[in-house]
Amino acid sequence: MDNNLMLLFTDESIISKIRNKLPYLFQLAELESSRAGKIGMQVGSKREEILSALLIYKFGENNVETNIPITEPEVDVKLFGNPISIKTISGREPKGVKLIWTVDPEKAKLFLETWRPKYDMILAHINWGSSGALYYIPTEVQENVFDILGREKYIKLPKQGTNPRGVELSNDATRMLVDSDKTLAVSIEWKKTQIDYNPFKRWVELWSDSK
Repeated sequence: MDNNLMLLFTDESIISKIRNKLPYLFQLAELESSRAGKIGMQVGSKREEILSALLIYKFGENNVETNIPITEPEVDVKLFGNPISIKTISGREPKGVKLIWTVDPEKAKLFLETWRPKYDMILAHINWGSSGALYYIPTEVQENVFDILGREKYIKLPKQGTNPRGVELSNDATRMLVDSDKTLAVSIEWKKTQIDYNPFKRWVELWSDSK
């Protein structure tokens, strides 16, 4: 368990900020990622940026590495050199967590046969209009659940003949991960606020700059 990450979930001032600010910031990310009322896939990257920014706020820019090479697809950020995977999901229950994004059935099969959890995870469960949470799931918790369930019950492959968006954690695995007594959580009430958002305003202002 990473003692630094634990601070996010035990520092009362940070917990208060997470509860008060994360719904607003995630709502803003959705607005910035929407077109004609539909949220685009880029919202996931914006949510990752928001949570990475939280780490920078708490631990300082010099201690948080965000420029992660594409050769490390499971790593979204590093804190004091330690890799962290950031996941976000929406809905009433924490399920549908993507492990990798691929439409190639052979790559998905190879992933099932060779993958094991090896990075600490920050998981945001978004549940607009109700309650959710931000979780810290240590690597040891993931490894324990993986060994209990076995890889074929831990990993959920996309159904053949569908338009798959990736390989997921199974629902059973996700429940066991978030319910572990070694997983830390900050409960969040996901309430939306009125935001006056204009996606073109910033760009118009930049065009209007005298330079």
